[in-house]
Amino acid sequence: MGVDREGGRGPDPAELRLRPPHHRVDRRAVAWWRTRLLLAAAVPTGVLAVLGALVGPARFWLLLAGAGVAAAGLGTGLGLPLWYYRVHRWEVTDDAVYVRTGFFWVDSRIAPMSRIQTVDTERGPLQRAFGLAAVTVTTASAKGALRIEALDHEEAAELAEQLALATQKTPGDAT
Repeated sequence: MGVDREGGRGPDPAELRLRPPHHRVDRRAVAWWRTRLLLAAAVPTGVLAVLGALVGPARFWLLLAGAGVAAAGLGTGLGLPLWYYRVHRWEVTDDAVYVRTGFFWVDSRIAPMSRIQTVDTERGPLQRAFGLAAVTVTTASAKGALRIEALDHEEAAELAEQLALATQKTPGDAT
């Protein structure tokens, strides 16, 4: 069993158990994910439509493919974000960061505070339009960084600051 912070060691990693994180991402994430998916489908649909208009002999097949891509993109864009919202969770405790993401394969991860190396925030143009941000927690794990997407931008900044302060106070070498 690990000794508490006054004892000089953080929690024993074996004591951290994989459990569902408590917090949902911001509700605006549904619209953000939906917009990303619809834009991703709109580009190939537009290209196929333009090609269909310009290439007479292949017009039928190009427009048919464009309609298929548009239908798949519309279905994905309307349904998938709601499922993402149900699955994506996060939580930060005194001892660790918990993240759950995924769609077909749900990925649940824990990063003990003593293993955190860097904390970054990100706000792309579309995220800014929706008032969202992402927090990336880099650890010494071969699996890679933990990413908490779709947080309110102010909450993301506060979380990054909280994690930075917590990791400074946590004994360990982050390796």
